[in-house]
Amino acid sequence: MPLALPYPQPGPALRNAYLDLDLVLDGTDADRAELGDPSMLPRPWDPSTMTTPRLRAELWEWLEAVTTWINTEYAWDSSAGIPACWPMHPHLVHEIAVIADQRYKAALAYSSDLLEDWHRYALPAFLDRLNGRVRTMCDERHQEWPGRSRYARFAADAARRKEAYRLDEETSAPPPPDEQPRLRVVEQPRIDPLTGEVTYQ
Repeated sequence: MPLALPYPQPGPALRNAYLDLDLVLDGTDADRAELGDPSMLPRPWDPSTMTTPRLRAELWEWLEAVTTWINTEYAWDSSAGIPACWPMHPHLVHEIAVIADQRYKAALAYSSDLLEDWHRYALPAFLDRLNGRVRTMCDERHQEWPGRSRYARFAADAARRKEAYRLDEETSAPPPPDEQPRLRVVEQPRIDPLTGEVTYQ
């Protein structure tokens, strides 16, 4: 086994998505015009933007390879690894996509600065959040979402929140024109420079 396994590379459709994003940043005006609306381009670090089946399939395949790579290369302590059930944890799906993207871009850089930042900040911060949120709940088997009942209460209370928003909008509206405060001239003080006496006019 090699002393250091290479970082998994994204598939061809994902690489094309990255090329399109590079053209938005560094391409010509003609390149940008050909791409269309840049806000509609898929972004591999944001899984919800991957809207075609091929892109999504490649994303899942790549993230699977990345999680395996992180667990092999960086999870020396068994408590520091990404759990096998990571796809069933939406917060991990979002975060792993970002970690994978940052590591991919760091490998393409022409200096080690981005890779040092990934080692020093991005990966440790991700693993700390992972341990804080998942802890040991999924060590033996996947645990169902412990916050499900709390979320159900939150979702059920949507009407009450909307009513609170509506009432706030009503009470923060300016008063009707006939109730508007009227401006009046405030008396100006006059100071006698000789005596210092203050009088109002």
